Amino acid sequence: MKRAHFRVSGISANTDGSMFKNRISGARPSKSLVSSEYSYSPGALEKLDFDIVIIGAGIIGLTIARQVLLNTDLSVAIVDAKGPCAGATGAGQGYIWMGYRTPESDKWELEARSKQLWEEFVQEVEASGLEPLKLLGWKKTGSLLVGTTSEESAALQERVKLLTKAGIRAEFFSASSMHLMEPAVEVGKEGGAAFVPDDSQIDAKLAVSFIQEKNRAFSSQGRYEEFFEEPAVHFLRSNLKGHIEGVQTSKRVLHGNKAVIIAAGAWSCSLIEKMAEELSFPLHVPVKPRKGHLLVLERPQTLQLNHGLMEIGYCNHQIASVLPDASSTNVVDSSLHTLSVSMTATIDSEGSLVLGSSRQFAGFDCQPEDVVVNSIYERAAKFLPALNNNSLRELLKGGHIRIGLRPYMSDGKPVIGPVPNLPKLMLATGHEGAGLCMAFGTAEMVVDMILDNATKVDCRPFSPKDRCCK
Repeated sequence: MKRAHFRVSGISANTDGSMFKNRISGARPSKSLVSSEYSYSPGALEKLDFDIVIIGAGIIGLTIARQVLLNTDLSVAIVDAKGPCAGATGAGQGYIWMGYRTPESDKWELEARSKQLWEEFVQEVEASGLEPLKLLGWKKTGSLLVGTTSEESAALQERVKLLTKAGIRAEFFSASSMHLMEPAVEVGKEGGAAFVPDDSQIDAKLAVSFIQEKNRAFSSQGRYEEFFEEPAVHFLRSNLKGHIEGVQTSKRVLHGNKAVIIAAGAWSCSLIEKMAEELSFPLHVPVKPRKGHLLVLERPQTLQLNHGLMEIGYCNHQIASVLPDASSTNVVDSSLHTLSVSMTATIDSEGSLVLGSSRQFAGFDCQPEDVVVNSIYERAAKFLPALNNNSLRELLKGGHIRIGLRPYMSDGKPVIGPVPNLPKLMLATGHEGAGLCMAFGTAEMVVDMILDNATKVDCRPFSPKDRCCK
């Protein structure tokens, strides 16, 4: 097995301390990182060599690491200012759905490919004698996308036609038929639902923990290391070619022979700008944090759900209101505090009722807001009348509130690929609320790009070129 060539304070060493010569396929001998060939001031920091350095330990970063480890003999370092699930990943609802996706959109092929890879992953877990429900929180619940008006029912019927044409099993149910499937759900006489039986849900924290454990199995081979609670602070740039060659963290220097990948979610923009400010070249990735609340509640005994639920308004975030402080003089742009709430509901692997979902622009604020929490609960009660018989305060006693910052791009597409004019610097960010669903497809695409392989789906819609890095 080919192993990572580290350079620690000028001494070439394996992770187990034994000396060896460079053994990475295609890699060159490690250069002294204090030489004038690189632009940064490392001082006496420890210096380590890897093939790939990933910044961000959410589901995107960890699945990219997994893809590298399983499909190449390259080495990976993963860096995070906090640790796994510290961002949007750990706050998500866990939908691996196609029901609310849009066939023939720029994201459709990547979404479909990624769902396929998730299903193959679960099959591998099952084939090894393990339980996906226990280890991943994986449940094939099917999804119900619901509406309450004749107009929404018509839109749902049209969506079923599009999904069916795209090869997705889907069926429209009238209000009465849907009520037989989900007696606890009320959509009115004119309402209905689009049912997609093959949609699933997963527990993001369990899935991340499982993937991380499998990645760590490569540590003994010198191919995988984690550097958590260790923020990246500077890029390492070659003075010869101008390429990004690695990163300096708060504690050490990590050199990336083949690529440095930014997968830092909502923090990608501010992180890159801070790290690049000393490099005298423009580098701007317009990813904005979009705050979301989820309520994890003790499930009322009178409420049972058999499927994952979502109202059709979620697709366009149509239900909007404005928070009370939107007119504050401290707010430069009042639209940053516009709140969108749409009903989502599911029962998680522990039997809790999970309700969402909110979207708002509020910077990097991660504090729960009563007005948002109440709006989510009130919206959910319109579809789940049993909630009207229960106090939110009482249900929260056995639960909690999740706050996450989704990495939002204004065109609705993630940014995946090399930065123009800096080919060794790659981006994998901007998935907003779909990072969990698109993680496996994104990882496959990124690694194919690193290896100069043809990508399985068209990568052009996600290219940073002309969308950012201006």
